Amino acid sequence: MARRKLENNNIRKLSRIGNKSIGLTLPIEIVRELKWREKQKVVVKKRGKGIIITDWKK
Repeated sequence: MARRKLENNNIRKLSRIGNKSIGLTLPIEIVRELKWREKQKVVVKKRGKGIIITDWKK
């Protein structure tokens, strides 16, 4: 698979997971910068025509 150009690095596709969910991969650079880990809980909120993903606070 060819690498994306640097300016297109944040363009992602949605993938179907089962019958009722859609998945999205996040750029590893952003995940590392936020110090997020695999299986970490996050909060997804709809805002206008976009979404906000934040760390889940207990």
